Amino acid sequence: MTEPAPRPLGPGALLRPVRAEDAADLLAIVDANRERLRRWLPWVDGTRQDRDSRTFLAAALAQSARGDGTQFALVVDDRLAGVVGFHAIDRRLRSTAIGYWVGAAYEGAGHVTRAVASLLDLAFGDWGLARVEIRAAPDNVRSRAIPERLGFQEERVVRRAEWLGDRWVDHVVYGMTAEEWSASRAGG
Repeated sequence: MTEPAPRPLGPGALLRPVRAEDAADLLAIVDANRERLRRWLPWVDGTRQDRDSRTFLAAALAQSARGDGTQFALVVDDRLAGVVGFHAIDRRLRSTAIGYWVGAAYEGAGHVTRAVASLLDLAFGDWGLARVEIRAAPDNVRSRAIPERLGFQEERVVRRAEWLGDRWVDHVVYGMTAEEWSASRAGG
């Protein structure tokens, strides 16, 4: 699997694979959104220094080199706005999961929805996968709106799916198949 090319998302926005030199910008956006992100993401408190961002980026680059998915920088008006990517690819089951986060200044403009749609095209088209999953906490309304908007099916709730600092969080699991995505793209 070769590294995907940058993926345009509309005027001023694109997805491109993360790069090692994104470390400082990545940490800056996490710092600016720490309280908001901490509510939903387990890694936020462990991302406090430049080396933490560099560690994440090294792991993401290794993931891509193994052909196990790609983490993308969401870039809006030449500024890092967040990260959208594949958690892992199960080649035997031809499935993957997508995760995303974005700075508050970039919410509500449709960037993440377009980014996830672009990754669905990549997963189902270029990579020939059969299923994509997205998980979100039941009360994370903004995160849940993305798979719902794109036509994912709500499949189940996994209780106590993740420990976030001081509490258990359930996950609502959404699934999309290649056939469902193809039908939605064809207007059917």
